[in-house]
Amino acid sequence: MPLPFELFVAQRYLKAKRRQAAVSIITAISIIGVAAGVMALVIAIAINNGFRSTLQKNLLGATAHVTVTERVPGDGIANYNQLAETIAKLPGTVEATPALYEKVFVNAGGTSNGAVIKGLDLKSARLKTDLIPYVKQGNLDQLQQPDNILIGTKLAASMGLRIGNYIQVINPLGELTPFGPRPSYHRMRIGGIVETGFYDVDANFTFMELSSLQRMMSLSDVVNAVEVKVADIQAAPAYAELAQGAIGNKYTVTHWMEQNRQLLGALRMERIVSLITIGLIQLIAALNIFITLVMMVMEKQRDIAILLSIGTRREQIRRIFIYQGLLIGAVGSAIGLVLGYGISYFANKYRLIELSEEIYSIPYVPFEPNPLDALWIVGFALLVSLLATLYPANSATRIAPAEALRYE
Repeated sequence: MPLPFELFVAQRYLKAKRRQAAVSIITAISIIGVAAGVMALVIAIAINNGFRSTLQKNLLGATAHVTVTERVPGDGIANYNQLAETIAKLPGTVEATPALYEKVFVNAGGTSNGAVIKGLDLKSARLKTDLIPYVKQGNLDQLQQPDNILIGTKLAASMGLRIGNYIQVINPLGELTPFGPRPSYHRMRIGGIVETGFYDVDANFTFMELSSLQRMMSLSDVVNAVEVKVADIQAAPAYAELAQGAIGNKYTVTHWMEQNRQLLGALRMERIVSLITIGLIQLIAALNIFITLVMMVMEKQRDIAILLSIGTRREQIRRIFIYQGLLIGAVGSAIGLVLGYGISYFANKYRLIELSEEIYSIPYVPFEPNPLDALWIVGFALLVSLLATLYPANSATRIAPAEALRYE
């Protein structure tokens, strides 16, 4: 099928001739500029998507979607089973599970670290998806024995611990004596090592069976949190409001977005800044397209005059130069997409950019390109290219054939 007249002339004009070398070089620069902008946008959005999804997956694998705690910290939640049943009846609830968190010190071989012990209800179905897959060594069944504990992989590595080793767990507020609280000491065996992929959990958390932890901390049958898994994690804020109304003001309900507000806010701001900054590359590319077409109009005045003289409409002349700009944008976008998605794929597969886990909570920069992002990225690039063509295209239609051909 033959090309439309305007598109045929436009692609011919973009092919360099010896006396038009300057125009050809600027055209190549324009294509490179569009390609660089598209590639940079793809990579930036892939990084932002990767950070958000990886941190979200790791966070929600180690923490609850929604958490219910005492509004005023006291002796703990004694009626936690009743509270969990009330929450479980709410629409959108997958499971409500009691949990107990306590801060302790762990000591082994002369090395001591602060840690958080989480008491688990081993009957909870949530453990099958939120903890068991992360037990890299040992198994959860070890917690059936009251002196066994699971420990985060980073905490274990920092203290040189392996499965079967014993550690001393120190409760700084263990026993109440006439002279005040006295630390209590407990010898625990490591029954498993947990690796969630989230640094704060792997470096600071240990896990015990709930009733065993209650006894070790000299507590009655209480917990300090009821953790809720919901069907739609993006609806967690609305669910939290619903739960708050159902359980009253004695308790406070927080959701994972609120608990990680600073982190998620930083990711949103990074996305906005990336779009604005990299968008400037597209504007520079648009300026190159503008210059290319202005020079092309000046170079092709004689050709334009001849086309007008043989009956070509001015609207067709306008479309020739608009198509030129869109061709530059299309070729640059295609190159940018291939480079952007290719670099993102290999950078993520081979983990090319390493990070400090202590700062970023993950060991490498994750790239997660979304194929749908290509639609708006290319749309934006073509829109900018189109806008850059409007003035040169209109200038081409104002050429007077008689004046252009007078001295030919």
